[in-house]
Formats: sequence, C-alpha cells, structure tokens
Amino acid sequence: MANEDLAPVERVERRILTIRGQKVILDSDPAELYGVETRRLNEQVKRNSDRFPEDSVFQLTSEEHEHLRSQSAISSAEHGGRRTPPYAFTEHGAIMAANVLRSDRAIEMSVFVVRAFVGLRGALASQAEMLCKLEELEERVGAHDEAIQAIVAAMRQLMAPDSHTPQIGFHAEDRVAG
Repeated sequence: MANEDLAPVERVERRILTIRGQKVILDSDPAELYGVETRRLNEQVKRNSDRFPEDSVFQLTSEEHEHLRSQSAISSAEHGGRRTPPYAFTEHGAIMAANVLRSDRAIEMSVFVVRAFVGLRGALASQAEMLCKLEELEERVGAHDEAIQAIVAAMRQLMAPDSHTPQIGFHAEDRVAG
C-alpha cells in the first residue's frame, strides 16, 4: 500500500462505528469524503432506494441519534446541528452511494472506504485468533500448574522422614550404649 493511500484509509477507519451490531459510517462522513453535501448524498439514496437494501443503509432512531450525540461533540439542533437522525451506511451501502453520486471523486474515495472496512475486518479476525490462542495458552498453563503441584507434592513426600524406614549407617548413640 502506498504512503498516500495510508492517510485516507486511516481517516475512514476512525469514522467507522458499530451500530446495531454492524460496522457503519454515518452519512456526513462519506458525503465529506465524496465531496458532496450530506443532504445531496441522502437525496440520492432516497431517489435510488431500490439500489439500497435494508442491510446496506438505515436511518438511526431518535434514541440512537441522541446517544451518539451525547457520546461525541455533535451539536444539537438548537445550535445549528442536524435536525434529523443520520443515515448509517455499511460497507456495501457506502460503495453504492459512491456509484449513485457518479462523481470521479466519489469513485476514487470509495476505494479508501473499502480498504478501511477490509482493514477493520482483518483486525477483528486477528483479534479473535489472538483470543483463541490466549485461551489455549491458559489451558496449557493450567495443566502445567497441576503437574508442577504433583511434582512438588511427590518431592515433599520423599523428603519427609518416614518412621517405618530403618536408618542405615553408623550412629553415635549406638556406640555409647554398646
């Protein structure tokens, strides 16, 4: 990946959120990336609704929007902010949005959007793999702990004096008595 590709991909990755269990990007972000106003992007989505299945774009509920607003520095409607909840685009929805906008910039930037989503998927897969290996390691260490405890117990048993074992060798007490 070229250095000039890295910065836009990272910019997009930072904008990807998890909403309703899906990785999405809010409408204002692809609009900015694609070089159009958010309202124009949303107009094109509405005009081409047959190209956007439910699993590619959805509008946030008022509660989700309020929660999002409380989590970040999004201004409220009273202060000139959004008056309607934003649309959330999955990877496929963001690509389709670039296609319906039909601008060179939208098509160019859609490549970075795809790379960001793919990179995020790869990172999540790596994290899941790492968690799996960590669980395996914990199981192995647990089994080793039991084995080490058994060895220590056996060593203590060997080191403990046993009254039934006859003592071998010369003892000073025996000489004085004899």
